[in-house]
Amino acid sequence: MLAAIENVETNVDERVRVENLHKRFGDLEVLKGVSLSAREGEVISLIGASGSGKSTLLRCINLLEMPTSGKIEVAGEEIRLGVDRKGRTISKDPRQVERIRSQLGMVFQSFNLWAHRTVLENVIESPIHVLRESRADAVAHAEQLLERVGLADKRDVYPAFLSGGQQQRVAIARALAMRPKVMLFDEPTSALDPERVGEVLKVIRDLAREGRTMILVTHEMDFARDVSSKVMFLHQGRVEESGSPQEIFSAPRSERCRQFVMAHKERH
Repeated sequence: MLAAIENVETNVDERVRVENLHKRFGDLEVLKGVSLSAREGEVISLIGASGSGKSTLLRCINLLEMPTSGKIEVAGEEIRLGVDRKGRTISKDPRQVERIRSQLGMVFQSFNLWAHRTVLENVIESPIHVLRESRADAVAHAEQLLERVGLADKRDVYPAFLSGGQQQRVAIARALAMRPKVMLFDEPTSALDPERVGEVLKVIRDLAREGRTMILVTHEMDFARDVSSKVMFLHQGRVEESGSPQEIFSAPRSERCRQFVMAHKERH
């Protein structure tokens, strides 16, 4: 059964709280009771082998995937979930889902930019239609964000004429344009050529320095060590180990985590 929503005490600094989250696709259970807490200003990196449940966890947080059971809170508000007649998890309040999603900036592996719109048009679309900002305000904010990600001179260019790294930086600006309380990154550099990875990681690193709350799925272990407040190692749908970057990368307690970290070091 999904948890009740009333009378839940939440730390005021918590931006995201996940409790005992399960996710099943048919007979395959991908998440097996995962819990996570991200406080304001924290950067949490989710690491682990492919198929360990990292991306599914991120997609459940903003309800791109509906969890099978468990509890999710964003900025102290619990997402109201129920079960339909076929036993599938559903949202009890679609307007709440829209409101929650607007507080979660999501950056995907594939940039998901609108090909028929310029860089500027990609960034201002949601603030105008979702946040109801005036076009002038949305454009002014978008120009600031494009300057911030190093793409002010590309505002009138279409995505097809940008490199992968540039497209991903536009995607980050587009997510920031919604003024989110939390940024979610799902392997933001995995689709990039090696020489483009650094330019995207620099933008994310700058956001971390600004105190932006972020949850990051990444295979960039050195980057995770440098920017994270907390690192969580997932294995077969469970949190196998969680701790500071120093604890996870220098003195992992779990044998599986140790093997994962050592394998990465050997590759580099």
